[in-house]
Amino acid sequence: MESVVETVAARPRVETAAALPWYLTAMLAGSTSIVIGLLWDISWHMTIGRDTFWTPAHMAIYLGGVLAGVSCGALALKTTFAGTAAERGASVSFWGFRAPLGAWVVIWGAFAMLTSAPLDDWWHNAYGLDVEILSPPHSLLGAGMITIQIGAMLMALALQNRAPAGEGRALGLAHLYATGIVLLMAATLITEYSYPNHHHGGLFYEIACGVFPLTLVSVARSSRRRWAATTACAFYMLLACSMVWILPLFPAHPKLGPINTPVDHMVAPLFPLLLIVPALAVDFLVQRREGKRAGWRDALLIAVAFLVLFLAVQWFFSELLISPAAHNWFFASDRHWEYSSTPGPYRHQFWHPDTDPLTLRSLGIALALATVSSGTGLWRGSGLSKVQR
Repeated sequence: MESVVETVAARPRVETAAALPWYLTAMLAGSTSIVIGLLWDISWHMTIGRDTFWTPAHMAIYLGGVLAGVSCGALALKTTFAGTAAERGASVSFWGFRAPLGAWVVIWGAFAMLTSAPLDDWWHNAYGLDVEILSPPHSLLGAGMITIQIGAMLMALALQNRAPAGEGRALGLAHLYATGIVLLMAATLITEYSYPNHHHGGLFYEIACGVFPLTLVSVARSSRRRWAATTACAFYMLLACSMVWILPLFPAHPKLGPINTPVDHMVAPLFPLLLIVPALAVDFLVQRREGKRAGWRDALLIAVAFLVLFLAVQWFFSELLISPAAHNWFFASDRHWEYSSTPGPYRHQFWHPDTDPLTLRSLGIALALATVSSGTGLWRGSGLSKVQR
């Protein structure tokens, strides 16, 4: 009983709001600009083709990186040369400079993003359009962008953990908002494997089970707020749906051939995955173990719940998304096809039923990956709940 009381005292539920520090506000604004620019850039490539490096979408991405990096750099300088004893005590030393851990993570991400810019421009000049999202320069860019989101999460989390009991609701929400951006970034990076037409195959569920439980369980374990994973998924869906609904409102036309699908508007991103449903189960199961030591049995239980619920909702939801019933502004399933794709009945069919069926073997692999991902999330979340710097 005493250990439970001590744990609850160490992780009090947050009740009252507190203003966000200027540097965390700048980091979140930069993170938002990055993810908006990323989805805008993918739509630009699918609608217009490669135009110039100086597209508005690219500028939004790099503006976000610069904003986050400069704000953290300024924080490092202030903490090093003019920081109070408390600020210096809540920082990490690197090359003689001092800053919170989250700031150093963001600075690394900003450098990675800026390094990828000339490499990406050279890559397109040498090889033309990307045939894959994860080209070498995009992989470096993606690593930098996700690192910035993780740094923002760490910064908000450390501030939340240092806040007195009953204070810091805004910090808790900032942590969950940053987590929602991380989920959106992860979902975007696996876009090639997550078209609704893949959702009756095994590979999609194997990838999803390896990627998403880690973040969902980690945030549920580390946040002071109840239903943390569910709230983070709500932020993810809000951001993703906003781009699904807004981008097609802008007129645009292809500038490169071949034009197999005439488009007269910006192509929409894919409708977001219904992660919010298994996130409810993740929150419920993590809360049941609050104050208790979690092990691999808990990870297995969370993995089973995630796989069963995610499979159930995406299996049937994908049938709606590939049907004509989803040809509207809300789901936009007829608006996410790039101009170079050839129209045909395949758009309304599930792909690779023979080479990628959903079998007991693929479900077993998905469950194993979800268990490892959930176990890692429990371990990481427990560590993050103690982060103070």
